[in-house]
Amino acid sequence: MIGCQKTGECLIVDPVRDVQIYLTEAATQNLRVTHVTETHIHADYLSGSRELAAATGAGLLLSAEGGPDWGYTYDDGNRTLLHHNDTFMVGKVRVAALHTPGHTPEHLSFLVTDTPRGDAPSMILTGDFVFVGDLGRPDLLDEAAGGEGTRFAGARQMFASLRDTFLTLPDYVQVWPGHGSGSACGKALGAVPATTVGYERALSWWAPLVRSGDES
Repeated sequence: MIGCQKTGECLIVDPVRDVQIYLTEAATQNLRVTHVTETHIHADYLSGSRELAAATGAGLLLSAEGGPDWGYTYDDGNRTLLHHNDTFMVGKVRVAALHTPGHTPEHLSFLVTDTPRGDAPSMILTGDFVFVGDLGRPDLLDEAAGGEGTRFAGARQMFASLRDTFLTLPDYVQVWPGHGSGSACGKALGAVPATTVGYERALSWWAPLVRSGDES
């Protein structure tokens, strides 16, 4: 949940099917759910995005990236499709959609800027792209969705997403991933819930490979 105290608006990212938990928390924080989005199409749990948007009248923002085989097929009348570098406002908070394929072709990350404090971004919501100490697996489409050889294209996309998007961000940007330790979407996820771009740049196993250009 990303909220703006000034306007009382909030965004929910990657909601689970039990939407009451978000309605309850929003009411507790004196917020109303005005935006709902997903980082990607989920295979490990049932998404509550449509239910939450319907229950609140919130706008539903979904990825338009990934090609025709990875598009969202439903439209309940309040859907907005997001492309790379599209932005939207949640009150005074600016959210930029960044196409970060690798785990899945349509995957988006969301770069968050608290505009009253300035134009520098404060955090990125990485979904199943960058975890604490690890990356989203590029082979799950082969393993779980019946794909064939998608792991190789996914790995190349992941490399490009890290090089061209993630590692271009300032070190101080907070990283909030979609999963923590124990998730099958990565192999060695850290136990803490968040990290920073600088910490992952300095200590992650993949960072030297990306800096050297070694795609192998």
